[in-house]
Order: sequence, then structure tokens, then C-alpha cells
Amino acid sequence: MDQSTFNKRITQIAVLLLIFIIAGMLIFELKIFLPGILGAITFYIISRSYYYNLIFKRKWRKSPTALLFIIGYVIIISIPIYLTVNLVTPKVNSIVNNQAYIVDNVTHAAEKIADLTNIKLLTEENIKTATQKVTAMVPMLLSSTATTLGNLFIMFFLLYFLLMSGAVVEKKLHQIIPLKPHNVDTLASETKMMIKANALGIPIICVVQGLFAALGYFIFGVNEWVLWGFLTGVFAFFPLVGTMIIWVPLMLYMFAQGITWPAIGLGIYSVIVTGNVDYIARISFMKKMGNVHPLITVLGVIVGLNLFGFIGLIFGPLLISYFIILVKIYINEFTGSAVTT
Repeated sequence: MDQSTFNKRITQIAVLLLIFIIAGMLIFELKIFLPGILGAITFYIISRSYYYNLIFKRKWRKSPTALLFIIGYVIIISIPIYLTVNLVTPKVNSIVNNQAYIVDNVTHAAEKIADLTNIKLLTEENIKTATQKVTAMVPMLLSSTATTLGNLFIMFFLLYFLLMSGAVVEKKLHQIIPLKPHNVDTLASETKMMIKANALGIPIICVVQGLFAALGYFIFGVNEWVLWGFLTGVFAFFPLVGTMIIWVPLMLYMFAQGITWPAIGLGIYSVIVTGNVDYIARISFMKKMGNVHPLITVLGVIVGLNLFGFIGLIFGPLLISYFIILVKIYINEFTGSAVTT
């Protein structure tokens, strides 16, 4: 290697190192807004084909069309928030206005469970710990609300410019990614498939599971079954154990109140029907939408929630899928062996 080539390699390494350092600094400083950035990418990929169809085939103007998509997404996001406020707020007000009654019921239920199972759910230490946690959650909720609003603003702001200039951004990314063209196309198609499968599939699964859970609550006489069905659908975002956060306490409370057979029926229904709806839907529906292996979905959600927060439900499975695809691309690019992607 001659001196000029050596100097060129050193310069290349220095520039790449500088790029990585600056990128790391930017990611670190903007990490609080990462859910908003990823959300914008998600909505862009979902909207992309419809948006370009309106722009290029129907000759709609770019800016009004982008704003129309954003308004539509605002309405879609507002629906669950509106339902949450209308269903949950009366329940919260009822708890606040009837604290003594609620405490008496919970204490009675805990004592009944302790008599039957010899397990004390409520002790002086537990109550003190719960009170401290609830008190600590108030400033966290206020901070979380401000962060969420900031992420929503960033998401729609970035989405507007992605819709306006997405084709240019895609072209630039295709040029700067240091892989063979067909491998870049593989990454692009994998990204579209995984994001569409998770962004569209998971909410549909949660709605279906919430409806089946609400039916079970109605059949077995649970008060305010619509509210509990809605909350079960919300927690169904978290695979395997999400719905248990709702129906297990409801079953135990009914059992403690002496409503024995309906409680047993609810438990059996929740395990056989509500639980299997989640399992079957994630295997069949998600696989049909994007040929997503159930293991990728489950592990991806666990990883994604820790890394990205709520938006990790979508990008966690994508991250695991990327890892698998990049290993295959590395083998194809640098070892000479052919691996099917």
C-alpha cells in the first residue's frame, strides 16, 4: 500500500469516526423524542403508497394532501384517548369520592382471600409502600404527559416533511447505504412489511381481544363490563400476560365477594377464550399480514418496550428482524455464500 492510499484510508477512518461520534451525540440528546421520530417513520410508511397515488395519479397538491393525512391520524389517535377519558374518568371520580367504601371492599376481599389461601395481600407495610408509590407517580405522570405532547408535535411535524420530501429522502438513503442494491431493497421491503404488520395488526388484535373479553365480562355478570373490556383491549398490547392484569383481579374480587361460580366461569373463559384469541391472532393474523414469526413478535415487544417505550411494540420486532436480515446480508456480501433472505 503506497503512502497516498494509506493517507486516504486514514482520512476515511477519521471521517467515519467523526460521523459516528456526531450521530451518537445527536441520538443521545434527542433520545427523549425518539418515540416521536419513530412514530413519524411508521405513519409515513403506512401512508406512502396511498399518498403517492393521490399525488402522482390523481394530481392532488402535496401540502394539502399531507395535512389531510395528518388530520386523519390526529382523529385516529384521539379516538382511544376520548374513550379512555369518558370511560375511566367517571371511575376515577367514583374512587376519589368513595375512598372509605373502596378501602372497606378491598380490605374485605383481601381478608377473604387470606382466609381461603393463607396469603395476606394487604399488610401495613404493603399499604405504606403502595401509598409512597402512588405519591411518587404524580410528578412522573405530569412529566410523562409533557413528554408525550412533545413527541406528538415532533411526530406530526416530521411526518409532514417526510410526506413532502419522502421520495428524495429514500433516494439519498439508497445511495449512502454501503450495500449491494438488492440488499438495500431487501432492507426496505423488510421495513415496510414489519412496520405494516405490527402497526396495523397489533391494534386490530387488541380490539378483537377486548371485544371477546367484554363478552365474557357481560356473560359472567361483571359490573361495568364495557369499561373492563376496553381496558383489557388496551393491556392486550402486551403479549402473553397483558390481559391477565385485568381479568385476574376481577376474578379474585368476585371470588372474595362470594360470587364463586361466576368467578370460576370467568377464569375458565378468560384462559380458554380471551387468552387463545391473543395466541391464535398473533400466530395466524400477524403471519398472514407480514409472515412474521410469533417468536419475533414476542421477543421484539420485550426488547422494544425497554428501548423505545410504547412505540417499541412496532420497532422491537423490526429490530430483531433487522438483526437476522443483516446476518444474512453479511454472509452474502462478504463470505461468498448464498443465503436466502
